[in-house]
Amino acid sequence: MSEKKLVEEEVNFQKEQFSLTMIPGKFARSMRTCVIWQFIRFVIINVKMIIVVGKSH
Repeated sequence: MSEKKLVEEEVNFQKEQFSLTMIPGKFARSMRTCVIWQFIRFVIINVKMIIVVGKSH
């Protein structure tokens, strides 16, 4: 597992294709693929939108 991570990082920092993008860690990848967390974020964003629209009317 650590070998794969090392290879990804080495490919990311080669001179020919140097990129300043970060490779997400294990926690970030798990949060991006967790359906329950995505639903919670969806609800939070919708509540924020309702508040903003409510203020404008």
